[in-house]
Amino acid sequence: MTRSAPARTSGDPYKGKWLALSNTTLGILMVVINSTVILIALPDIFRGIHLDPLLPSNTDYFLWLLMGYMVATAVLVVSFGRLGDIYGRVKMYNLGFVIFTAFSIMLAVTWMHGPAGAMWLIVMRILQGIGGALIFANSSAILTDAFPPDQRGLALGVNQVAAIGGSFLGLIIGGLLGPIEWHLVFIVSVPIGIFGTIWSYLNLHEHGIRQASKIDWLGNIIFAAGLVSLLVGITYGIEPYGRHTMGWTNPSVLAEIIGGVIMLVVFAFVETKVEHPMFRMPLFRIRAFTAGNLAGLLAALGRGGMMFILIIWLQGIWLPQHGYSFSVTPLWAGIYMVPLTVGFLVAGPISGILSDHFGARPFATAGMVAAAISFGLLELLPANFSYVWFALLLLMNGLAMGLFASPNRAGIMNSLPANRRGVGSGMAATFQNSAMVLSIGIFFTLIIFGLTSSLPSALYHGLVVQGVPSGAAAKVAHLPPTGALFGAFLGYDPIKTLLGSRVLSHLPAARAAYLTGRSFFPKLISHPFMQGLGEAFDFAAVACVVAAIASWMRGKKYHHVDTAEDLGIEAGGAEAGTPVDGAMAGAAVAGDGSSAGDTNE
Repeated sequence: MTRSAPARTSGDPYKGKWLALSNTTLGILMVVINSTVILIALPDIFRGIHLDPLLPSNTDYFLWLLMGYMVATAVLVVSFGRLGDIYGRVKMYNLGFVIFTAFSIMLAVTWMHGPAGAMWLIVMRILQGIGGALIFANSSAILTDAFPPDQRGLALGVNQVAAIGGSFLGLIIGGLLGPIEWHLVFIVSVPIGIFGTIWSYLNLHEHGIRQASKIDWLGNIIFAAGLVSLLVGITYGIEPYGRHTMGWTNPSVLAEIIGGVIMLVVFAFVETKVEHPMFRMPLFRIRAFTAGNLAGLLAALGRGGMMFILIIWLQGIWLPQHGYSFSVTPLWAGIYMVPLTVGFLVAGPISGILSDHFGARPFATAGMVAAAISFGLLELLPANFSYVWFALLLLMNGLAMGLFASPNRAGIMNSLPANRRGVGSGMAATFQNSAMVLSIGIFFTLIIFGLTSSLPSALYHGLVVQGVPSGAAAKVAHLPPTGALFGAFLGYDPIKTLLGSRVLSHLPAARAAYLTGRSFFPKLISHPFMQGLGEAFDFAAVACVVAAIASWMRGKKYHHVDTAEDLGIEAGGAEAGTPVDGAMAGAAVAGDGSSAGDTNE
């Protein structure tokens, strides 16, 4: 097998590292902002294409516009990380910028309406996600190549803060631009993409180890089919099925989830047999890599769906009771979530710097413990809380997640051989992105189960008391609560949407105004919503506690030190200019200075 290790320039072997950090941070920020920028802008987008997302026939459009980008990114990052190891991480990263920008332009020029317009947006979003996956898969590997081991925590910390903080910035950007002109939600990425593309082609250079290899087509196909099937099943699981409030009993959903799991198990077996596997199973022998990925997956499970649930809490209950109309709650929900972003921005770089000196374990573990405590304290808040306490707990959660995220990613990347950083980065991103989609399904399920237990009777009696005919009240009460949640999430007046203008027009004006006002629905839904929310917080807290245990199990500070094989050095000679990570090739250095193989004690 032929290996190539491009020599670095003479002098500082890490020259250009700050340019690499600034460009990859811009890329990650752009990709992640676009994963959430449409969430708050969805009502404006659907109004712009003249489509009602709450009609049963249009639910698929709503779900896929919401989830398609994340599904595409989650499925492709491992394959694109592997391509970076083979053909060059910078080359794949630059290609990602081009693809992302091209399909941002295609989204910005959307001219169709109705179902055709929705399908255009969904397809373009998925293709935009391909570019996002190329950027996501290779950015951490580029930084690991560009920075020395004692500065990687800082670099990956800044990058990771952009990845997490961008998801909250997207909410605000979408909320601000959507009401002005919905096309702006997509146009905003175009100048950034063009600038970033030119900048990356001019300034980023290959410093990583490229390893000639064949593409594992069989593994790629099985993995993509399995993960797509699993994530699609989860996506449709939160949609009503027949008379059931959710789709978990739908035979198609069960077949997709079970079939996806089976295919992923087959994939794991196939990868141990092929000569050039896509998914490097031996990497799981590295304790720091395995523990870091397990902790990252669990943290994403606890964090991913929680953002959506907190937004629904604000939009459906708290903001209307504090003087905000339903139509403006999407924007203000994003603004009131700012303390969470502030926590990430503060803790991420600081914890990254500290982990460079003391290792990832103490900071990542403490971050998950603090996150679990914050979820427990959030559970103590009443439905109509005092914002000061809510903001402080959001800040605490953001600080905790920031304290975890940067050291954890640095610990994962520092544990990898130079010629496996692309695929290792892609594997880590796959666990995180897949867990985000799974988390949304889990949290929505817990909330809807909580609503189902008591919302129908509360809704029926509340409507009848206000003069709604019992037949109409019973019909509304037996509708799946998903519609009310999605309505609140999209900024629609839930009662107006559920009852319709025909029923409301037959009621006295005062009663109709009260039913569609800012207090009736929030007060009605508060108790059943808080039941489901408590279960969701419990799940998030448990996930964080288990993540803390996994994080502690990673061992002491650990940097993989590359062997001659890792660096692409043929037997009998070395290539000039190829750096070794701080020690003699052939040994791996643990935090206590002792020699270790690919694990540490």
